[in-house]
Amino acid sequence: MGTNRGRATVADVAREAGVSKTTVSYVLNNTPHQKIPDATRQRVHDAVSRLGYTPSAAARALSRGRADTVLLAMPGLPIGPHVAHLIEALAEDLGKQNLTLVTHVELPTRPLAQLWRELEPGAVVTFTPVDPAEQRAMRAAGVFLANLLRSPASTERQAHVLLVPNEEIGEIQVRHLHSTGHHNLGYAMPADARLTPIAEVRLAGVAAACRELGLPEPDVRLVPPDTEGAAEAAATWQAARPRVTAVCAYNDEVAFALLAGMRKLGLTAPDDLAVIGVDNIPTAPFAAPPLTTVDQDIERISAQLAAIIVAGITGKRPPRSTHDGILKLTVRESA
Repeated sequence: MGTNRGRATVADVAREAGVSKTTVSYVLNNTPHQKIPDATRQRVHDAVSRLGYTPSAAARALSRGRADTVLLAMPGLPIGPHVAHLIEALAEDLGKQNLTLVTHVELPTRPLAQLWRELEPGAVVTFTPVDPAEQRAMRAAGVFLANLLRSPASTERQAHVLLVPNEEIGEIQVRHLHSTGHHNLGYAMPADARLTPIAEVRLAGVAAACRELGLPEPDVRLVPPDTEGAAEAAATWQAARPRVTAVCAYNDEVAFALLAGMRKLGLTAPDDLAVIGVDNIPTAPFAAPPLTTVDQDIERISAQLAAIIVAGITGKRPPRSTHDGILKLTVRESA
């Protein structure tokens, strides 16, 4: 079988042994956590011998991927300076451990459920929560899962969560603005719906800090990446009673848009509306005025995440992540 068509394939082995291609892969790669009967394993090995099956270079690379490939699933997020920095740092940190980072953008036609089953990585890293049933499937397949974000309302703990301190980011923004005399705050949400899961967590931190300080709930507005739309949001905050005097922006890009909208209206920061961003992107010091922002230590986040991944792949208990020193307030003229 297979000799008339050249090199035998995994499909040939599966047909010969009377099993699925997935079972063949599990047997040949000695995949852990898979309960395959000894008789089935023997049928697969016998079929391999009869057919003279030898994995191709691509197949060998794929099989090695179970041990040395990490899938970073991007849920269609915009790749801004902050995310790009994290990808670069994580690729470098994993490379030091002989692990390869594979970044893939999830698409409706190729969701995460399909991606990890095709690649069979040693670990999967996601930016957004994963369906509990999918988490259990990964665990059953021996694929370690690390989430960078978990909804505050979620009780699912199947995956290890490196909870990037997004709520704390919002709290830092509020405390700084309050310390400079602001009591009525707005929150600038990104118009891009793909960012909503992260934005909602940051907003939860803003709202919690407002409650703790006895401040009104933040006035939440979408700030699109265009001057007209941003100006409309700024005008709405100016017209509010009591007037909103400071705004926590989802990130620096949203803050830049808001500052542009304010200039169109003849408003200035911080006199008319103080603005604080997140990420401290390279252009933040060159905003007009220079942007106050919450910086994240990407190198530290990456190092922690890499340590968690390595432990998960090798079957060790992942180290406890810590937020100490990850966030830093950078004060400039805008707030």
